[in-house]
Amino acid sequence: MSGRGADLRRLIARPGCVLAPGVVDPLSARLVKEAGFEVVYMGGNATTAVRLGMADVGLLTLTEVADHARRINDAAGLPLLIDADNGYGNALNVRRAVREFERAGVAGLHIEDQASPKRCGHFAGKQLIGTGEMVGKIKAALDARRDPDMVIIARTDATAVDGFDAALERAQAYIEAGADMLLMAPPLDLAQLEAAGRLGAPLLCPLDSTGLTPVAPPDDLASLGVKIGVFPTALVMGLIPVVRRLLAALKRDGTIAGIADELASFDEYNALLGLAEFEALERRAQGTEGD
Repeated sequence: MSGRGADLRRLIARPGCVLAPGVVDPLSARLVKEAGFEVVYMGGNATTAVRLGMADVGLLTLTEVADHARRINDAAGLPLLIDADNGYGNALNVRRAVREFERAGVAGLHIEDQASPKRCGHFAGKQLIGTGEMVGKIKAALDARRDPDMVIIARTDATAVDGFDAALERAQAYIEAGADMLLMAPPLDLAQLEAAGRLGAPLLCPLDSTGLTPVAPPDDLASLGVKIGVFPTALVMGLIPVVRRLLAALKRDGTIAGIADELASFDEYNALLGLAEFEALERRAQGTEGD
């Protein structure tokens, strides 16, 4: 195995549960790597927030998401796992989406069984496609990937629409179709997570602040079959109070004097963005590396 998909599969294969913060842009991807995480996650809700400044009600296009993923992948240097919504259409659209995300360097993606226009998994009003149609999408995704190590994850939103038993039935069909992993969309509690784990497929579990997803330490999640725990909106939601506080101080004081201690230094900022590497490249190109 080689490449980022292979790296992701190695992490999934080892004991325990891997945690993946949801990044919002290349800068936050660099911060996630700096913090020592091994996987970055790009969720649809946070991506919609930073790309459009709007709620996640199915407004993003495939090309917008692929472009965002490409930039994050280039910056992160880690396996990137993304939310591919409902594949942006039918099985043919799923085929194109997988190819686009492969070109963007994505290591794994999840596709859901919502009808278009899809909605954030935490929102009311979701509608589903038939199980058979979703099975066809999963098979299209598996057939489309050129790198067999790319991880294809099937997500079902059926719990919120038809109940947990119906979600389990769908999940079983998606596993039989060949999905590499399973994601049970909210609402989801620990008992339901345990029941999903008994289906035998490794689980990806969203860990949000809405109260609709489990709150448990990684070891407990791992014991239930969870191999990856993602925090889809923690970073973007964490930005809001910080930025509001800084803006309020700027508006009040008209100067950064009162908030200087809360800002990264200019040197720290440039170090994170790799300025020293660019300067070294310039010196090599100009033949002045040893000067």
